[in-house]
Amino acid sequence: MGNMRNVSEEWFQSLHSWHLDLFFIPTTLLTIVTLLANPVLLACILLSHTLCQETRYLLVANTLAADIVFLLLNLTTVVCNALSVEMLRLLCDLVSAATVTAYCCAILTVTLMVADTYVAVRWPLRYHDLLPLARTRRILAGVWVGAAMYPLSQVILMEVMGDNVRQRPAMCLVLISLGTMGGNTMVGVHLYFATGVFLCTFLILYCYIRLYMVTKTQGIWQSRYSRARVTLLAHGVLLLLYFGPGLVFTVELFLLRNERVSLDVRVWLNTVNMCVFTLLPRVCAPFLYGLRYREISDTVLHLLHRCWRPSQVTGV
Repeated sequence: MGNMRNVSEEWFQSLHSWHLDLFFIPTTLLTIVTLLANPVLLACILLSHTLCQETRYLLVANTLAADIVFLLLNLTTVVCNALSVEMLRLLCDLVSAATVTAYCCAILTVTLMVADTYVAVRWPLRYHDLLPLARTRRILAGVWVGAAMYPLSQVILMEVMGDNVRQRPAMCLVLISLGTMGGNTMVGVHLYFATGVFLCTFLILYCYIRLYMVTKTQGIWQSRYSRARVTLLAHGVLLLLYFGPGLVFTVELFLLRNERVSLDVRVWLNTVNMCVFTLLPRVCAPFLYGLRYREISDTVLHLLHRCWRPSQVTGV
């Protein structure tokens, strides 16, 4: 592969020749729908003293916050590329690093939700001792630091080394920013994503298997539409939607340097993944994780009721 400038110019030509820049329309619509729901749910959790004391709601809030950051950065990238707005190389690298950080933070938090459910079911009497509020906040802070450490360290390393080969890109894409790095750096990128996927998958499978073994004698799985089955289905769907785009992105990294695969195929795959697949879990999350909790839905309804009543009084 050539340097970043050459790769992004070829990518830009293919993108506009297929009119794939029109994908910014569904991206914008899905982002707007999500940004209408996420801040409301996030505000309800953070402004409620009761909800802020619960680990599961703080995990939901952290997921919503990470999704908001990801959506804003992703929409900025898509719109700039569609309108042919070139970013400075350093700005593009920072946006790419922040996008990876937000995505990884959401994945890690969703994984922690599964672990939290396991701890709550496995040790219900010791749950608050194992996960007090202060420890939960430290864990969430550690999630953000851990998610940001590797992407930001790569940006700093490239700036310190003065990599002049990586010129100002014609398009700013996370795939191109990561895929045009040196050979040793690319090995680190693959190890970073592979390690994260392995650890999260192992923890999720372990928690679900142990949960089933602990609860199978309690009769909660006998009914086809039991709350346990519905909850497991909702979690499974959302986990699949969150992890799916990351696995597709890993395939994209391999295909980026594979000259036997048509450039148009690579451009199509990246565009659909970035503009549709990565947004689906974020559209579903407020409803599968947020409003399914009775306390959150009641808080939202109470907030809407308070906002609706003054308007009625004013109208009268």
